[in-house]
Amino acid sequence: MAEMAGVALTFDDGPDPRGTPEVLEALARVRAVATFFVLGERVEQEPALLERVLEAGHDVQVHGHAHLRHSEHTRETVEEDLVRALDALPVRPTLWRLPYGEPAEFSEEIAKAHGLTIVRWTVDSYDWRGDEAETMLAAVEPELKDGAVVLMHDGASTARHTPALIDPLAHAIRAKGLEPGRIGLSSSERSRDGAVDATDSGGGDRGGVGGAGRGAGCE
Repeated sequence: MAEMAGVALTFDDGPDPRGTPEVLEALARVRAVATFFVLGERVEQEPALLERVLEAGHDVQVHGHAHLRHSEHTRETVEEDLVRALDALPVRPTLWRLPYGEPAEFSEEIAKAHGLTIVRWTVDSYDWRGDEAETMLAAVEPELKDGAVVLMHDGASTARHTPALIDPLAHAIRAKGLEPGRIGLSSSERSRDGAVDATDSGGGDRGGVGGAGRGAGCE
């Protein structure tokens, strides 16, 4: 079977009991998996919810412990925050999405010291603004190309319409002959009809999927 082209669906700032369950339900309905960049402080508060994310076959990577803007803190503070996040996770992340997507001069060095690759995104849904699903889809649809990385949030209280975006977003991706999935998802993780099975073939512990997105952003 030939490798299928794909678009990565990514969610930041969870796990959050207000948004994560609805996002998980929407992903299950469209039979897609995604990459979740989680906050350690929320993992500590919602360990069972994180387990639901993992059990559904999604990829869990690190966002931080708190949501620190690196440029506003010292290297020591940022690295301590990352270590706390890594200690809180039941998986070994390989990817690090920085809060606000903004690195400091030392962020890359910290990432390398902990075996992490910094990833960003190529398509921003701006769901945190509270836009309706139709508005967000119209904005992102032209950017849905092979290798695109879509930024959304399951842990932002203002991202009220993100679950409603998932179904039409997946449909738009598949209409282009692409497949929604995790960052670095391989063809072995997709069924013959294009749906995604729950097998995690990433290296190492659950959630250890390689690959990196490109692009800039602010959230």
